[in-house]
Amino acid sequence: MADTADTRTPAQIEADIRRRRATLAETLDEIGVRVHPKTIVGDAKAKVASNIDHTLGRAYVEVNRAVTDVRARFVDEDGAPRLERVVPVALVVVGVVGLLAFSTRRRKG
Repeated sequence: MADTADTRTPAQIEADIRRRRATLAETLDEIGVRVHPKTIVGDAKAKVASNIDHTLGRAYVEVNRAVTDVRARFVDEDGAPRLERVVPVALVVVGVVGLLAFSTRRRKG
């Protein structure tokens, strides 16, 4: 490589220097943009938003799966309620609500 440097003309050397200066200026501009506080904050916001979107997407999938599982337990393939499962659950819910109402009345009175 030293041999080719010896054979270059002054014009070639000047052209090479101009190219390297231009490349260096572009690199410095890019570094300046990357380390600018607005860029850093923008990148951080984008990363947080991406993580939130990803988390919400996973949560949606899990909730959808849970709802589908519960629905499958209480509704048959035709969409009709499975009374053998709905009635006992409804009785338990009514009983718990009744106990809560009764205990609230006892505390007030």
